[in-house]
Amino acid sequence: MDLQTIKNRFGIIGNSPALNHALNVASQVSNTDLSVLINGESGVGKEVFAHIIHALSARKHNNFIAVNCGAIPEGTIDSELFGHEKGSFTGAVDSRKGYFETVNGGTIFLDEIGEMPLGTQARLLRVLEAGEYIRVGSSKVQKTDVRVIAATNKELLEYTSRGRFREDLYYRLNTVPIRVPALRDRQEDIILLFRKFAADFADKYKTGSVQLDDNAKQIIANYGFPGNVRELKNLAEQISVLSKDKNITGEQLRGFLPNNNNPRLPVLAHNTNNDNNNQSEFANEREILYKLFFDMKKDVNELKKMFFEILQNPAHTTAAATFANDNNIRDLQTVNTNINYNNTTSQSVILPHNSSNIQVHENIEESLSISDKEKELIIKALKKHRGKRRDASKNLGISERTLYRKLKEYDLESL
Repeated sequence: MDLQTIKNRFGIIGNSPALNHALNVASQVSNTDLSVLINGESGVGKEVFAHIIHALSARKHNNFIAVNCGAIPEGTIDSELFGHEKGSFTGAVDSRKGYFETVNGGTIFLDEIGEMPLGTQARLLRVLEAGEYIRVGSSKVQKTDVRVIAATNKELLEYTSRGRFREDLYYRLNTVPIRVPALRDRQEDIILLFRKFAADFADKYKTGSVQLDDNAKQIIANYGFPGNVRELKNLAEQISVLSKDKNITGEQLRGFLPNNNNPRLPVLAHNTNNDNNNQSEFANEREILYKLFFDMKKDVNELKKMFFEILQNPAHTTAAATFANDNNIRDLQTVNTNINYNNTTSQSVILPHNSSNIQVHENIEESLSISDKEKELIIKALKKHRGKRRDASKNLGISERTLYRKLKEYDLESL
């Protein structure tokens, strides 16, 4: 089946080279029983590629099932995939078939495979290598003939080095890798996709199809779309429903795009399966501390820059002007910058090194207390968003719950 026929059959819009390559690989591997690992960010359409592989394979008349490994609790995922016997655990009042039994002869799509527990990974490896599995609570080995297609938005190879994913399973799944490109890497397809979504929603809501002017097209083509195709589709639906004017200008389009001017803070990777509320709160506070440290570093750099400017232009300061006529000013040799990270910052400039009569010593003090900086950032965020705490918490990179607690802690609840 040629590439354009596949696109028409599965409703795929776009002509970017990266997309065409991914579709070609999916088409070529479909007639085999090889395991496939689909990589790509959230929202790029990884499940569509799994459907393409199944629909073009010899298994197309058998069952296809998609399983989100991240949505199934760790304690029940083995039962969901491999089944269980009656009485094998509390609540197991009857025997139950697992997906690998019910989809025998077909295809199983394991989305978010990186979230699968290590114990379940070992069971899955046995299925891939020998086509065998054991129900929970049973000792009888059962056979299955299921093709496994896995997908992830994580870097599994990095997970293997951290002990979160089995290396042997990674290489068993990664027999044929397919990387679905992010929407920002398919700029030439963004306008085509928007036009298709706008036409679909116009038909759905019995209204005129929205059109973008040249400025709006440029803005939407250059937008990053962190949510990829899913975000673009949501944007097209919002504009179709909420915009009275069907000819959208660049200024009107900006009103539908989120504010992406907020700095992205580094986030420490953590196991989301084992997080609890306290760990989540700790992670949020860690993010705001990063922001504080970055601001302090910026302040220190600005102070350094200011003093260097003083040295280059001594007439700009009273202290330097006092000694501007002294020939020794040409012999300036020493600039001492001392930074105390306890409660204050003290920076000293001594002019010059070889004169016993001329010395200028300036101290600039600024509080570097983390709590003071945190309070200052919270006040700024609330003022910026006119007291809207939800928007302020997003701007700060913390949860609303954390923000409310901080407001109470710093006695800022009246803001």
